[in-house]
Amino acid sequence: MKEFDKIIGYSDVKAELEKLCDIMVNSEKYKNLGVTTPGGLLLHGKPGVGKTLMANCLIKASGRKSFTLHKDKPNGDFVNEIRRVFDEAKANVPSIVFLDDLDKFANEDDAHPNAEEYVTVQACIDGCKGSDVFVLATANKLKSLPESLKRAGRFDKVIEMVYPRGDDAVEIVRYYLSQKNYVGDIDAKEIARILDGESCAELETVINEAGLIAGYAGKQTIEMDDMIKACRDVIFDCYESAKDVRPAADIERLAYHEAGHVVITELLEEGSTTLVSICNHGGDIDGFATYYQNESYFYYKKYMENRVMGLLGGKAAIEVKFGETDVGCNSDLHRAFEIAKRFADEYCSTSFDRWETERSSQALKERKEMQKIVEVEHLYAKTRKLLILNREFLDKVASALIEKKTLIARDIAAIKATCKITVE
Repeated sequence: MKEFDKIIGYSDVKAELEKLCDIMVNSEKYKNLGVTTPGGLLLHGKPGVGKTLMANCLIKASGRKSFTLHKDKPNGDFVNEIRRVFDEAKANVPSIVFLDDLDKFANEDDAHPNAEEYVTVQACIDGCKGSDVFVLATANKLKSLPESLKRAGRFDKVIEMVYPRGDDAVEIVRYYLSQKNYVGDIDAKEIARILDGESCAELETVINEAGLIAGYAGKQTIEMDDMIKACRDVIFDCYESAKDVRPAADIERLAYHEAGHVVITELLEEGSTTLVSICNHGGDIDGFATYYQNESYFYYKKYMENRVMGLLGGKAAIEVKFGETDVGCNSDLHRAFEIAKRFADEYCSTSFDRWETERSSQALKERKEMQKIVEVEHLYAKTRKLLILNREFLDKVASALIEKKTLIARDIAAIKATCKITVE
């Protein structure tokens, strides 16, 4: 259907919308089968994933007259507006009532979602039974809505919208690039991996920012380096300062810390580092590295262990290079211990005697804490050994960071290709 061509990626969701549209447009063939057709659809997910766009595509493709509700009136007036809109929709069937940002209709907290606005919506939906009124809604926080509103019979279809990944993200990046003039040789797949887990709105913003960067530099085309700067600036809030006044020794330590993360990650899961930077930007964080999370991460302990070792790589690199304690690894350690905590408790990967319940003894909790420490100690020893065995790779990545300040996957792969790699 032509209207759905505006939706880039999200093939599964698009297919579901096309089916719903066919049900509304060709209702007779479904009635002849004796089936009950869906009367409502709720699209939910984080802001910026395209919920409203998809809802509007469905409305246009259906050809039905639509009535949209936003929370733009005081509570009492808005309740009356809800009733008025539903009455008008019933008088103009076949029709669609679009409840945009349904979770913002009331200010109730998550534990008390039964506000008058939601009760009114429920009553109005029930009042449309038997009439050809389709109820379409979007929401950011599904848990803010009462269970009674989300149930089948009111919203027969509930679809979660997630941030684009993989091929969907690549397709969206290519689409936004196609909307710009004079684009150079840009690797859409690599940009999509850097922006993994970001919303469609963020992808669009990054690509537009790349154009602004290119224009300010007096370029005739948007190039890959403009895209990298835009990713770094918009997503990671790392705007490079015009002048780097940091002492050379501090820059070197930072480069080795970030190189430690990169080297361990690349040794364990090649190609997973997407971007690493030590740009001076005057913020609280001097450097960072980002990774493309394996889609099987939550199915295998080995991938979680790899992540712990990657997090410990910065600390280990400072010890290997300078023989000193790394004082900039606090956040890395917190994240590493949080993952290791799951090994000892949630997964019982070492022993069932560490399974914790609400009535667990203090002794059990202490055993679990000790096991968590043992896990991290073991993985840290492996991390340090890998860096020693691959010292050439570590030194070359650190040197490249000192020189270029920012590296992407292709840079790291090129460096690795020049090194003798040892992985036990």
